[in-house]
Amino acid sequence: MLKVEIWSDYVCPFCYIGKRKFELALDKFAHKDKIEVVFKSFELDSGADPNSNISTYSMLAAKYGMSIEKAKETTVNVSEQAAAVGLTFHFDLTVSTNTFDAHRLVQYAAQFGKQKEMSERLFKAYFTEGENVGSRERLAVLASQVGLDEKAVAEMLQTSEFADIVREEEAEGSQLGIRGVPFYVIDRKYAVSGAQSPEVFLDTLNKAWEAKHPAFIQVNEDDPDALCTDGYCATDSPKS
Repeated sequence: MLKVEIWSDYVCPFCYIGKRKFELALDKFAHKDKIEVVFKSFELDSGADPNSNISTYSMLAAKYGMSIEKAKETTVNVSEQAAAVGLTFHFDLTVSTNTFDAHRLVQYAAQFGKQKEMSERLFKAYFTEGENVGSRERLAVLASQVGLDEKAVAEMLQTSEFADIVREEEAEGSQLGIRGVPFYVIDRKYAVSGAQSPEVFLDTLNKAWEAKHPAFIQVNEDDPDALCTDGYCATDSPKS
């Protein structure tokens, strides 16, 4: 098995785009049934207010000192990149929010084998549907849509459960030198930073697989002409 660890945040547009590009590469990977994908926690803004209701345009304008119109322009290219891989972004619906509870929910979902489904639902909810993925009430509803118990999720979110795991993964990412997302770590030997093309992901997967499963040649021992039996192939044999 190859383990692919993906550090991302659910309000990061390139994390969603990168996720889809990685999945396109995975569809072409010859050993895709031997891949284990794990979503790791990373917060772009750990101090964000989950109930701010500040639009993405206003957030960008304030952060980078630009007009609202300029902020809108900056999202056009991102939306086009999303559309190129089959995603629909509605930045006019998105709001600035805190994703700590969303990451806790993904950790909770992993216990039920639903981490992949929960991650996808959060991305789509935020970028396509304009949901506030910082709202505990909305998170519980979204969880129910991937087969989790809404009441149990709501109760979990009222506690600090899984908070330690989220913090540990964020610290782990920092130790690995991750400063931006998305960031993909494959078998702890290869890394891909950013929403790279499917071809880059596929090439990296193939390299990681080959490194873990080096090719060997099977010799037919029933064919005497195929075997070295006179000692000449030994490493200390004299060379003429």
